[in-house]
Amino acid sequence: MGTAKVELGSEQGIERVASTRGFDDTVAHFEQMIAAKGMVLFANIDFTGDAKRAGLTMPRMRLLVFGNPKGGTPVMVAAPSSALDLPLKALVSEEADGKVWLSFNSPEYLAQRHGIPAELVPNIAGIRGVVAAAAT
Repeated sequence: MGTAKVELGSEQGIERVASTRGFDDTVAHFEQMIAAKGMVLFANIDFTGDAKRAGLTMPRMRLLVFGNPKGGTPVMVAAPSSALDLPLKALVSEEADGKVWLSFNSPEYLAQRHGIPAELVPNIAGIRGVVAAAAT
């Protein structure tokens, strides 16, 4: 197992982690990681499959929507607009060369965007650990 490469798109609040796994294995491992952490997978959106059904093509891309109501609910109560970005989301995407990335909104970006109190940011900061574990 290698160390995951992290890129920050701080101007947009997006973090990207390079996966050491293939696309399907990254998705499966991510799902296993969130289940192991007691989180719920609310949706697994296959953008590529949807595009194909519409007669279009695009690189492989899935959006995984997940979270834990015990962590997310207090955030949404304190900062109601955060419900626009919660539950948490991770985008698994594959580049033309086969490189797989996991992308997500940084917890700090979400906190700033929605005015989430500092003491509740840890409720959403666990996304970094889940993504890092899924990438390696």
